Parts: sequence; C-alpha cells; structure tokens
Amino acid sequence: MPGSPKTVSARRRMVDIIARRGVRDRRVLEAMREVPREEFVDPGFEEFAYEDAALPIAEDQTISQPYIVALMLEAAELSPDDRMLEVGAGSGYAAAVAGRIARRIYGIERLPTLAQAAQGRFRKLGYHNIEIRVGDGTLGWPEAAPFDAILVAAGGPAVPQALKEQLAIGGRLIIPVGSLVPAQTLIKIVRHGEDEFEEEELGGVMFVPLIGEQGWSEDGRRSATNHLPGRSRNLTLPQMIAEIAEPLPNFDDPAFGRLFDRFADRRVVLLGEASHGTAEFYRARAAITRHLIAQHGFVIVAVEADWPDAAVVDRYVRHRDARTDTQPPFQRFPTWMWRNTEVAALIEWMRNHNSGLAEMNRRAGFYGLDIYNMSASIASVLKYLDEVDPQAAKIARERYGCLTPWQREPSTYGRAVLSAGYRKCEEAIVQQCQELLQKQIEYAAHDSDEFLNAAQNARLVASAERYYRIMYYGGPESWNLRDTHMFQTLEHLLEARGPASKAIVWAHNSHIGDARSTEMGSVRGELNVGQLCRERFGSEAALIGFGTHTGTVAAASDWDGEMEIKRVRPSHRDSYERLCHDAGIAKFLLDPQRDEAVRRRLLEPKLERFIGVIYRPETEVLSHYAEASLPQQFDAYVWFDETTALTPLGPEHHRPGLPDTYPFGL
Repeated sequence: MPGSPKTVSARRRMVDIIARRGVRDRRVLEAMREVPREEFVDPGFEEFAYEDAALPIAEDQTISQPYIVALMLEAAELSPDDRMLEVGAGSGYAAAVAGRIARRIYGIERLPTLAQAAQGRFRKLGYHNIEIRVGDGTLGWPEAAPFDAILVAAGGPAVPQALKEQLAIGGRLIIPVGSLVPAQTLIKIVRHGEDEFEEEELGGVMFVPLIGEQGWSEDGRRSATNHLPGRSRNLTLPQMIAEIAEPLPNFDDPAFGRLFDRFADRRVVLLGEASHGTAEFYRARAAITRHLIAQHGFVIVAVEADWPDAAVVDRYVRHRDARTDTQPPFQRFPTWMWRNTEVAALIEWMRNHNSGLAEMNRRAGFYGLDIYNMSASIASVLKYLDEVDPQAAKIARERYGCLTPWQREPSTYGRAVLSAGYRKCEEAIVQQCQELLQKQIEYAAHDSDEFLNAAQNARLVASAERYYRIMYYGGPESWNLRDTHMFQTLEHLLEARGPASKAIVWAHNSHIGDARSTEMGSVRGELNVGQLCRERFGSEAALIGFGTHTGTVAAASDWDGEMEIKRVRPSHRDSYERLCHDAGIAKFLLDPQRDEAVRRRLLEPKLERFIGVIYRPETEVLSHYAEASLPQQFDAYVWFDETTALTPLGPEHHRPGLPDTYPFGL
C-alpha cells in the first residue's frame, strides 16, 4: 500500500466513509485502499486528496468524487478476467482503481495533456494493464471491443449507440445521461442479447459534458429548437443573461407563483437565500410556497430551524391541540431569522388554508430540520415518554443525565469531550433513540403525529451530541453531520407523510446549492442537503438559489450579538452577482436550462456571496465570498438587484386575545 503512514491512514478513512455511505463491493473498497489518490491530483491539492470531494485538475476538468467512482465501479460489477473501457479518463484515477480489479483497462481522453499525464502516472506506479489513447470517447474503441464493462465519466444527452454496440453480451455500461448538467441521471445498461438491453436508474449525479460525435457539440448546442445557431455569439454574458431572464411580477400577483410551475412535479423543491436577513428572499419563497401548496398539493414546509420550535408552529398551522407547557418558539439567536413579519404572514396563510381541509394528512405542515436545540429536544422526548411509557422515561432521564451540564450551552460539551471519556454518553443516547424507534408500532397507536415528533427529537439529541463533540476537532465533520441530519429529517418527513407527499425546503444557499459545485465540496470536503437530495432524488429535486447586488440586511456582527440593519456592499466585480446586476433587470428568474450557450458560459467558476446571520462588510471578500459554478450548483436562480432588511417581530405584533401558545406569542 504506497504512501506515508499519514496518507495511508487518510486513504483508509476515506474508504471507510465510502463504505458507510453504502458501497459494499469488497474488490472496489480494497482497490481504493491501494491506489494513492494523491498521485492523481494537481500540485497543491495533495492535502485534499482523501476528502470525499471532486477536485480541479488541468484543462478545467475535475477528478471525480471518490464516492461516485466507487458507486460506478460497484455498478460495473468488475471481475478479475474483465476488460473495461473508460470514456473520459481524466487524471486516470478511476482507471487505476479499476485496474486493480480487472484484467485490462482501456481509457479514452479527448484532451491530449490529460491523457499523457495519466499514462505517466501509470508508468510511475507500475500499473501496466492500462492503456490510454486520445480520441472521441462517444465512438468507443471498436478494435478493442467487446468490453465486459464501460464507464463514462461525462454526461451525455443520450446513450451513445456506439458504446452500446461495443458491450459484450452480459456487459454493463454505466453512464450519466441528461439534457441538463444539474439533472443528470446515472444509468446502468446491461446487454442481454444482440438488440436486448436492460436499463436501470442509479440516482442523480453531476458530470462535465460528454463532448463528441454522439454527445454534446464543442460549443454546447443541443438542437435548433433549444438554441438557434449563431444566436448570442457577439453578446456579452450579462446581455445573454438579459435575453433569457424572466422578469418577476409583484409577490402578490398569481403570475409570480406560476413561474415556478416548471418544478411542480418534483418531489422536493429547495428554496435558498443569499442571507438570513433579506425581506425579498422570504417574500419570494412565501409566494412560491403558497402556490405549490394551493395548486400542486405540497404538504411539507421544512425549514432551517430547530425541530422543537417549528413543532409549536406546526400545531398552530394544522389546528392541532396546543401544548400548555410549550415555550414560545424561536427564542434562541438569531431570533429575527424566523420571528419576522414575512414568516408570520406565511404561518397565518397556512393556518387559513388548512382550515378548509378536513383530512389531517392533506394539511400542509411546518417542520424544522436543524440540530441545535438539544435542551428542548430532550424535554420533548421525556415529556412524551412520561405520558406513554413512564418506565422508559425514567431510563431516558438517566441516559440523558450526562448531557445535563451542557444543555444551556451545548457547545461546551465538545470542550469537555477533549479531556474526558464521554463516548459512553453517545452510546446511551443512540440506544435511547433506537429503543424509541423500535416501539413505533406501539406508540403510533396513541397518536402518529406525536410519535413522529418524539422520534425526531430523539434522533436530534443523538445527532446533536455527536455534533457538539466533533465541532472542536475541526475539519468538515461537524458541517457534514449537521447537513446529513437535516437531510435525514427530510427523508423521515416524506416517509411519514406518505409516498405521494412533496416537500418545500427553506434554507441558506450554502445548504441547498449542490456542494460539489462550490469550494465547500471541491476544497473543504463538505456535503450539504442539496447534494444529498440530488443523490437521493435525482431529477425529482429542484435546487433554486437567490441573490442580490446591494441593499440592506438584518444581521449581527458576532455570534449571539444584537441584530443590526447593515448596508450590503455592491457585489464584487468578478462575481455572479455582478453579472446579474449588469444584465440591467431589477428582478428576474434565471433558468440556465433555457439556453445551452448561456449555461455553458456560466459554468466557469466565479465568486458568489454568502451572508449568514453574521455580516462583516469590512472583510467581505474574505468572509462572505467563495467560488462556485452556478448552473451546476442550482437548477434556477432568483435575482433581486436591490433588497431590504427583514422586519423582526416585537411585542406590538402579539394581538390581544391570542393564547400564549400562539407561535409568536411573547
């Protein structure tokens, strides 16, 4: 196993992560433990070689995410006697891994510099069963055919007929297919006879375009109906954006919501925001949400908020009995993120909409995805168990007891773990969660909604315990745990609401834009909810980002600080925001899928602004900008050139006569 002890350990850790994500093929995992990925990345990226992330290489290409390499190789079902063709060999890493399993590997790469570099790596490492040539991969390698497996590391508009014809009987072809880069689906094709092929979808993926005679053309055109030849050839990119931009009507105009009918058939629609304190982002998301609920039957509104707080709102909007022991929600910093006039208006609309629906399962619910409110989650689990199983409640109190000192400030739990043996606490919390879930049938007889609430709180406590423990170790683990928890919560909601249920997600752009197309994934090894949704739901997930050029924003200068109304600096000259500003349209929907030439021009990574609950204009470039590829990050982008700060709720917004359990009662 080549490499220093440190790199060997990192390689093993990477493979362990891939195995936990579901790859089970022993040959694939052993091969990945053997091949030194640091040899296949560009100089300067060696330290990131064993993050589960794609990385940039020469010629504006990428070395694929290790998990995707493993997934495709597992699907190829390689055996020691197999001959495999890889189309789009790139750095050569996937071919190297395949070469540790199969007898002979043939690779085609259209860029000569990449092919030469890959062949040099194979010679250096002593991998003599791999041959690379330069050519059009869509035409395959006829003189070396037939192949037992063909892997295509680029996305085409359809499956090239030449590749199907070069499969042996029983051969497997793995290829990303889709007319749009963000909506590619990984396809497995098995040849059973001369003209008999079996096709299976393996999930959503994202690859560079497959260029060639039976793929995309070099200029990115698909067809005359999609893009007229010669159109936009002499226009600047802002002018091209202006040509396809769809101006947005007023928020209360029904036409606003209808613009998003193109996503109405998706299982999950994720709505982002470029800051946590901008009124226009909230108003736009509310208008889209109202339309999708009223006209298209969406029943889940899942937001980047704590589960226990959102549960109070859910009781209100679905006309469920209020809990007299519940504290007013959203009291924890940043209060303005959910206690604001825009959210209050949406909550009232949802309550009114639901009042006309007799069946509880048709009523739209309001749910929290986030992980932080450990104290409230523990209290909710114990309260529920007190009512339905007092003995289980007694045991749970003993198990949760080890967390008690840190419930009010759980981040200090991580510091304690660095100097004490608290592993047993994690085990007890996980056991408690497992036992609660095992009693689902028994408890659901009391009240299925109450079981969902208690079970999710148990999951939250188990996740939060790990989150606060690992956040002090550094690295991407705490972010990845948090977003994985949010995604799994979304999955639980979809399962609980039924197979036909559809969800709307509200979260920051950093959570809903595919992390693989940002510095988060390519450099820091972070994943997010948007990426996980694409991997799980494929083209049934729509990721919609939001952006602005300037205006005001509600934000703090430090964590747990006072809310301030801050001026947003005009966007950076090298950013996507500046391109949209220069398009000269005040507010619009940008759907890059409408024009392939525009989408291809936007693919090159540029700066993108991310403002959270903290905004520091004085260090904006360092604090709030990161590189991203917008058309791969989002399916669509909502633009407001100038925006205004949210209006937080105060005592004057609590109407006399409302019960204390009213969601924003003070």
